[in-house]
Amino acid sequence: MCAIAGIFHLATSKPVDPARVGMMTDAMVHRGPDGAGVWTAQGVGLGHRRLSIVDLGGGAQPMLSADAQIALVFNGMIYNFLDVRRDLEALGAVFRTNSDTEVLVHGWRAWGLDMLPRLNGMFAFALFDQARQTLVMARDRLGVKPLHYVTLADGSVAFASELKGLLANPAVRRELNPQAIEDFFALGYVPDDACWIDGVKKLPAGHFMVLTRGQPLPAAREWWDVDFSTRATGSVADLEAELREHLRVAVTSRMVSDVPLGAFLSGGVDSSSVVAFMAEASSQPVQTCAIGFDNAAHDETRYATEVAKRFATSHRARIVASGDYAAANAIARMFDEPFADASALATWRVSQLARETVTVALSGDGADEIFAGYRRYKFQDAEERVRSLVPRRWREPVFGSLARIYPKADWAPQMFRAKSTFAALALTGGEAYARSVGVTSPEERTALFSKSFRRSLQGHRAEDRYVTAMADAPARDALDRAQYADMKIWLPGDILTKVDRTSMAVSLEAREPLLDYRLVEFAAKLPASMRLRRGEGKWLMKRAMRGTLPDDILYRRKMGFVTPVSAWFRGPLSGEAQRLAGLADTGWFDRATLEKVGADHIAGRRDHGRLLWQLAMFEKALALIA
Repeated sequence: MCAIAGIFHLATSKPVDPARVGMMTDAMVHRGPDGAGVWTAQGVGLGHRRLSIVDLGGGAQPMLSADAQIALVFNGMIYNFLDVRRDLEALGAVFRTNSDTEVLVHGWRAWGLDMLPRLNGMFAFALFDQARQTLVMARDRLGVKPLHYVTLADGSVAFASELKGLLANPAVRRELNPQAIEDFFALGYVPDDACWIDGVKKLPAGHFMVLTRGQPLPAAREWWDVDFSTRATGSVADLEAELREHLRVAVTSRMVSDVPLGAFLSGGVDSSSVVAFMAEASSQPVQTCAIGFDNAAHDETRYATEVAKRFATSHRARIVASGDYAAANAIARMFDEPFADASALATWRVSQLARETVTVALSGDGADEIFAGYRRYKFQDAEERVRSLVPRRWREPVFGSLARIYPKADWAPQMFRAKSTFAALALTGGEAYARSVGVTSPEERTALFSKSFRRSLQGHRAEDRYVTAMADAPARDALDRAQYADMKIWLPGDILTKVDRTSMAVSLEAREPLLDYRLVEFAAKLPASMRLRRGEGKWLMKRAMRGTLPDDILYRRKMGFVTPVSAWFRGPLSGEAQRLAGLADTGWFDRATLEKVGADHIAGRRDHGRLLWQLAMFEKALALIA
């Protein structure tokens, strides 16, 4: 895994200072501690930091073609590079290295942009074509690897893997984007189509840009999308067998490495399935690791140990203190933007543990999105059934009235928290789902933000991107639409950002076999009942893994990485909960609301743990760009 950065002058071919490009890559040394390189030509500069994974002696970057007409910097891994290489050699290409990087150089010359659909991997790259005076930037289908860019005052375009790489360039202004702040407080992260530094953009997943000197900055163009609009045919047995083969190929293709390789193992269905296929393909014990908590309600290490014994892995586990909130400062530095998914702490800790023995680790991320594993899909599906039975003109008067009179009971068991259900039923399916994936509602944010800040939003509302994505989805039903929106928004903005930044912070390459695009496309075509059946998500995946994994792994209640932030802000961080009211000094927040949020949480009247964590992470991120 690596870091890339660069500068391209759109209007003129004035020189690029190699030292400035070097400053940008050096800010991301954690992504590539094994080597560095900078290449410049008239009007362009490319920089690279390398974490050596394949072809340790070769593959240095920036990589030039033999005639020096093409220069490339690349972050990621092309899993099918040997197949692509054979195709290129048949066309006459002569390779000088054994790296996956070189297939991009020859692939561009042979196929141009038609190279992209031939690639199976995670990647973000920038390629300069001297003859065309063109810079091409592209990102993998699902957005596993990041790429930020910005237009500078002199008309040049700067890009970098992480925001900190751009901010190392003194020409990048550090003004905040209020709409991205709205997005963060709504969702808990800054989505992939936004950035909290005004003017900075992220190249969307599955998109490319072609920048040509003398022409204006183009819009990003989509080269891949997931399609839920068609349905697979075949018996359950046939689709089950096809799924197992997709899983096997996805896992084994990601085991290519010239350095030690292992896996994260939580003991859940997803990571356990990955380890099962790794063990099947490996002649040596798979290196696995797990993180647990000293709070028994949040600890899954016993399940991970059970799976490790079943597949005879070389397993290590470590218990993390539930009071590990001191790591919040380190987390803030990793993400550059405010990021409030508290499971980032656990993901970072398991990455640290893995890095002690391996350089590459396979994870189980992605299965919840592609096979409908989240509980919110079950609720959305049930609510949509009710909406279909009650005419829209009656839903708001009936369910809206019930929501207004029903008490809010954060303390009660889930089955008694009907207020949110009634409120959701009064809305359209898209609006209700948009709210269900968020942390705060539009009404809560109205109270949280100052009047002047609300005016600066100019009508922008974070939920609208979900409503639009679901309305425009290539889909057949409500479950399709919810999953499609999550793959476009939640997956790249939260899950993949979390895994990339926390693993790269310790120079570990994380690979997500369950996001192999062929597996994703297969899952999207499954009938909805094979993803979600009688309230059980990942139905076909669990069925396919029966016999390989024990039932207590397949059918136990999903836990996931949980960090007890609510308990922290009532205990050791209660003073922090009160102090956060000082954020009102920015002029963006209502002081009375901030004070009430802290007081009500500490007193146990309301559970504001997630909001307080957001406020804390926002404050820490602010300090980093001051």
